[in-house]
Amino acid sequence: MEKIVIIPTYNERENAELIIRAVMELPGDFHVLIVDDGSPDGTADIVRKLQQEFAGRLFLEERKGKLGLGTAYIHGFKWSLDQGYQYIFEMDADFSHNPKDLVRLYEACVNGADLAIGSRYVKGGGVVNWPADRIFISKGGSLYTRLITWMPIKDPTAGFICYTAKVLNAINFDNINFVGYAFQIEMKYAAWKLGFTVKEVPIIFQDRTKGQSKMNKGILKEGIFGVLNLRWQSLFKKYRKKVSSV
Repeated sequence: MEKIVIIPTYNERENAELIIRAVMELPGDFHVLIVDDGSPDGTADIVRKLQQEFAGRLFLEERKGKLGLGTAYIHGFKWSLDQGYQYIFEMDADFSHNPKDLVRLYEACVNGADLAIGSRYVKGGGVVNWPADRIFISKGGSLYTRLITWMPIKDPTAGFICYTAKVLNAINFDNINFVGYAFQIEMKYAAWKLGFTVKEVPIIFQDRTKGQSKMNKGILKEGIFGVLNLRWQSLFKKYRKKVSSV
C-alpha cells in the first residue's frame, strides 16, 4: 500500500468507470480514492459498484454538495496520510491527464523529487484541442504567477501531481486558503517555500471529450487576484505545520 491517486468528481458518470479502470490497469499497484461532492448524476453509485471488483484498491469519500476543488484534495490528502500512503497523486477525472503518465511522475519522486508536476510548459510538454484564447490565458497566467511569486515552476496551475508523504505532512493545510485553480498554485508555493525539491515532468494535456468543463469566470478571477493575495499573505503566513512536542 504505497501509491494512491486522488480524483475529485462532480457529475463525472461518463468518465468515472473509464478513468478508474485505466488507473487500475497500470503496473505498480496504484490505488484510487474518489472524492465525490454529491454528484446528482450518480457518479458515486458507479464507484460503489466498482468497489466490489477492486476491493482494497478503490475507495470513495462522499461529501454533501460542491465544496471546492481545494477542499476535496485536502480531504483526500488527510485521508491518504492517515492510511499510510507514501506517494499521493492528484489527477482529473476527464482524461485531460493521461493515466499512463502516473508512472513517470512516480519514477521522478522515486529518483529524488519531493513532488513531481505533470507540466504542459516544459520541453516535451504541450496541450491538445485547446482554442488559441485558452492557451494564451493559461500561458499568460503561468508567466504572471512566476513574476509575482518568483516561484521557478513553469506550470504553476497544473493539477497532475505526485506528492511524497513528507511534503504533505509538512504543510499546514489550515493555511491553504484557496479552493479553485489558485489552490494548485498555493500548494506548489508552500512546498517550494518549505525547501522541497520540485521536478516538472513533460506531459501532453488533452482537453476533455466527455462531460462538462468546470472552468468559469470565478476561477479565473481567483487565479488573477489570488496570486497577488498569495504573495502578500506569504509575508506573514507560515506554511510549515507545527510539530507538537511531548
